[in-house]
Amino acid sequence: MARRFVVFLVALALSLGATRLALPAAAAGGVFSIPVQDEWDALHPVFQSDPVGAINGTRELIAAGRMDQAIKHLETYVAAHPFEPAPRRFLGDLYFRTGALARAKFQYETLLNQNRNDKETHNRLGTVLAVENHIDDAIAQFNAALPGTESVDDLVALHIRKGDLASYKNEVDRMSQLNPTDPAIQGEVGQVYNAIHQPYAASIHFRRALDEDPKDLTSLNGLGLSLMAMYDYSEAIAQFKACVRVDPTVFQCQNNMAAAQLESRQLDLAKVSLDRAFHLAPERAETFVNYGYLADVQGDWQKAASLYAKAIDMYPYLREPYIDLAIVYEEHKMYPLAQAALVKGLAAVPDDGRMHFLLGKAYEGQGNRNDALAQFKLAAAGSDPDAARIARTLYAVDTSAPTPQKTK
Repeated sequence: MARRFVVFLVALALSLGATRLALPAAAAGGVFSIPVQDEWDALHPVFQSDPVGAINGTRELIAAGRMDQAIKHLETYVAAHPFEPAPRRFLGDLYFRTGALARAKFQYETLLNQNRNDKETHNRLGTVLAVENHIDDAIAQFNAALPGTESVDDLVALHIRKGDLASYKNEVDRMSQLNPTDPAIQGEVGQVYNAIHQPYAASIHFRRALDEDPKDLTSLNGLGLSLMAMYDYSEAIAQFKACVRVDPTVFQCQNNMAAAQLESRQLDLAKVSLDRAFHLAPERAETFVNYGYLADVQGDWQKAASLYAKAIDMYPYLREPYIDLAIVYEEHKMYPLAQAALVKGLAAVPDDGRMHFLLGKAYEGQGNRNDALAQFKLAAAGSDPDAARIARTLYAVDTSAPTPQKTK
């Protein structure tokens, strides 16, 4: 089974206004390194009195591997500047990424009390509510965040869980027909089609958007993702490059360009793109997944496994590091470790078809045929077309038979 690269089927309105300022270049030879004047500066960064400086100082600490100190640094700033939205939102993001859901929710609700029209914060609150399985409330928050935020992929996932994806898609199609020349709406519709694994249909909507606005970041990124899904890597890279030319500090396009370069085995170029993505947002676990893949294809599977584990620690709600870690373990016949990673992953990302398939392989490798077949049935009935196809063809899975809805 092909390993997953971490890409973004999402809009490109960035998480913070300050996200558009890149960090200094990392020191050569280390993903986690940042240049510092001396050890005192590394341990005690200058406390900034402006929101951009506070966020960049926090990111420097994260890049140096000091997440706890980074959070304390930002907490101090937010306490002194309670009405600056970007630092408080970023603090909520760090709480969420480290599993402090109640603290994250408090920060987001505080921001919405200050400004009910804050789309980025509606998006963040929706993510917390989705993790807590408050599906309708999360959908309401994601809808309030549109257009222009990273909400579409989450909305699709929630409508799948709710069982009303068909009606949601019908609503999206009507919106597209009523607004054929609106780039924001066409870009949003394109994201929906990418999320439901129909890249050609998605590409049509992204091209419509770009006909109206050639610099629309959502559609440049989205079209690149559609082309990647259709294995046209050179054209995908061209789209991501166009996105970067519009704004060189967009994390998503930098990371996705690296993914396309990895897919096409342009490893040296991928490393450059990954380093740039890391400098932009060292708190994003997605980059570490792609660094892990790069290590794996270069023959260092132990380093790859450690990077995948690092990504899980940084953001436990991302599916790809669980998948890639399990693949590494299964390639080396370490089936109990693969099983443990996938059980943890399915607890964080429920009903993921690819994880169910890999968990079936882990059970099969340990001789647990009944448990394996139960997982293959879940994969065959899921929304991931690749996992479903493989489960059906290789294992002749009968999805009409009852399937236990649990994992061990």
